[in-house]
Amino acid sequence: MEILQIPSLRDPIMLIAFSGWNDGAEAATGALDHLLSAWKDSNDDVVPVLIAQVDSEDFYDYQVSRPQVRISDSMQREITWPGTQIFGLSIPSMKKDLVIVTGVEPSMRWKSFTREILDIADDLETSMIITIGAMLSDSPHTRPIRILATTSNPSIGSRLDLQPSNYQGPTGIIGAIQDGCTRRGIESLSLWASVPHYAPNAPSPKASLALIQAIEDYVGISIPLGDLREQAETWEDSVTQLASEDADVADYVKALEASKDATDLPEVSGETIAKEFEKYLRRHQED
Repeated sequence: MEILQIPSLRDPIMLIAFSGWNDGAEAATGALDHLLSAWKDSNDDVVPVLIAQVDSEDFYDYQVSRPQVRISDSMQREITWPGTQIFGLSIPSMKKDLVIVTGVEPSMRWKSFTREILDIADDLETSMIITIGAMLSDSPHTRPIRILATTSNPSIGSRLDLQPSNYQGPTGIIGAIQDGCTRRGIESLSLWASVPHYAPNAPSPKASLALIQAIEDYVGISIPLGDLREQAETWEDSVTQLASEDADVADYVKALEASKDATDLPEVSGETIAKEFEKYLRRHQED
């Protein structure tokens, strides 16, 4: 790993997402891409700082994750290699800073890769690591995107009312990182968005928006949404239009809606109302 600088950050929380197997419709990496540019139009002087980048030669099979060729403004051919970058985000109006880790899921040497990521987390004195993913599921696009939050840390589970994951089966690099956090005693949790499997194409702004809102809840910060909410509404309208053009798909979506509505509780809890009010106050304190 090439470390460019170790900035002074306040009680930083590390957010991690990788494109590939863990990133249905690119919703997870889409959420972190939004985070990196979320404050560009605000009065806060928030500019992402590149802290480190992982040497792609060590962890990527270029036949699996192929480099991309582009033509620059000066008409020169340039190659962009797959890799992972680590950014620092210092937010003056908030009590916590962020470390953003984003890139392509590595092809090999996951144990070494995990060690490098957790070593830089230690160097930056991160207080918590949150891994972010998205999975295709049988959920209707017309209902709120479900976010699954889990942890293997009992103290976090008790503090944030989270359940341990009961998943068994193949895992991605974020599963390896979560395992590394457990072994090192680093506080961590995982956020997963459920993306409708019949709308798997990227981007999925509604799922990215749901992940951003979950990050707000668990980190305790307010994130400028820009036009993300409008993008989510446009996405939903587009999927609705496409579904309506196929009777079988339209009937399937209606069945998913009925199943979802039957399992959801009709009442809104006091805790939910309190969380929404806290988010409202945070947003207006920053305006």
